[in-house]
Amino acid sequence: MKKLSLAICVILITSTVYAQQPVPEATELYVELQKVTPGNGAGAPSDAIILFDGNDLSQWQSQKRGLGASMVDMKDVIPLLRAEADGEDAPWFVENGEIVVNPGTGYIETRQGFGDVQLHIEWLAPPAEGKSGQLYSNSGVFFMGMYEVQVLNSYENPTYNNGQASSVYKQHIPLVNASKPVGEWQTYDIIFMSPKFSDKGTLVSPARVTVFHNGVLVQNNVELLGPTCYIGTPYYVAHEPKLPIALQDHGDPMRFRNIWLREL
Repeated sequence: MKKLSLAICVILITSTVYAQQPVPEATELYVELQKVTPGNGAGAPSDAIILFDGNDLSQWQSQKRGLGASMVDMKDVIPLLRAEADGEDAPWFVENGEIVVNPGTGYIETRQGFGDVQLHIEWLAPPAEGKSGQLYSNSGVFFMGMYEVQVLNSYENPTYNNGQASSVYKQHIPLVNASKPVGEWQTYDIIFMSPKFSDKGTLVSPARVTVFHNGVLVQNNVELLGPTCYIGTPYYVAHEPKLPIALQDHGDPMRFRNIWLREL
């Protein structure tokens, strides 16, 4: 009788243990995902916003308000920035399906404002005999008009490393130098997560950037200290959640093509 009672007890305990084990289905999730058709190669996916497809500069305008080079100048201008689509037409050229910087005409910016994005852009640094360092085919991609990923000829062209191609300017050196020679097309695929501010203007989370240069990871979710100023120590100043993306006129006839982004 005792053996039978013990056997029944074991069966009951075993049954209870097995009954408490989660079934595989309990950890399976089913949600309705948005369907996106990938592009071919560097082609834009179906949910992308096309900023330049080789035809015209209708998505761009002359930059309405520049920040200046120093953090001292930037701090007063940043709160005034807005995404305004009523600027003058972008004065750069379109040749052979490519944007060409018109040196001396200033930055251009998107007519639309953006926050968190995945950006694809292709660029070419033209040969420039007698130039070197920061003066050799220089430009930049400025998220929200103030957070720059540097564009520069960095193929056998030494300069300060936090200012070379694919650096987060003056803040983060790229993990490797993935540059191609001048005259060859290069690609950036960039994930930019914008800074977030409280209603009182205090920083909730800083901007973060991931960069692939020619398919090579060169910035791995790095945290920005503030705007990428040329002079001074950067710090955050509260601003609008969506602002234009700008391309820099640094006096060189840089070329760009196939520019698209996905809002995240």
